[in-house]
Amino acid sequence: MIEDPPVLTIQRNIARAPSAAVRAFSGVATSNLVDALGGTGALHHSIKPLGVADGLPFKFCGTAVTALCGPSDNLALFAALTVARPGDVIVAGTEAFEAAAVAGDLVLGMAKNKGVAAFVTDGMLRDYDAILDVGLPVYCAGLTPNSPARTGPGSVNLPLSIGGLQIEPGDILAGDRDGVIVIPRARTEEVEASLPALLAAEQALLSKVELGLAVPEHTEALMASDRVRFLD
Repeated sequence: MIEDPPVLTIQRNIARAPSAAVRAFSGVATSNLVDALGGTGALHHSIKPLGVADGLPFKFCGTAVTALCGPSDNLALFAALTVARPGDVIVAGTEAFEAAAVAGDLVLGMAKNKGVAAFVTDGMLRDYDAILDVGLPVYCAGLTPNSPARTGPGSVNLPLSIGGLQIEPGDILAGDRDGVIVIPRARTEEVEASLPALLAAEQALLSKVELGLAVPEHTEALMASDRVRFLD
């Protein structure tokens, strides 16, 4: 006789990125963090901050707790609430399902009560006005009042693919108005070490722009070299 599979598969204990790295990356623009990663690392642009125009906080940085919910189901999301710690970011994967919301203000309110730093999903949410009252940074693909089931199957704290990237539990996620970026846990030291020089170079160039710089030196040098052919 074939036994029924479990409705939930959960990894309760995960290795999280160091809290010192989370603190170091907090407040740094996602564009700078992406530069430190080598130019990539952002989730698909369809995953946007919700409620920015209405004052909902949108900047965050924390470690990922992943929940694979699947289309029109959020059982795994409730399970994720049982293992989430303060400062975590709950990431709910729905296979980019658009016909039903994966969560609303009640689930997000419980996440806020757990001390979760943000909620990120490739799916939809509902209860917009009440979500504004919750005050949790939220990133999603859109809104619909349709509700999901809560039957599973689902998984928590297993690798999750959303927005074109794979997220491992314990990776660092950061978000601002540009979107959400993923810093793999294994690369936190590399990114942290490269940030000071990168930010200093950015500030130096910004100062030149504010003083009137119109064309950067590297472009001027290229224009004067034999690597450019002018047709006029």
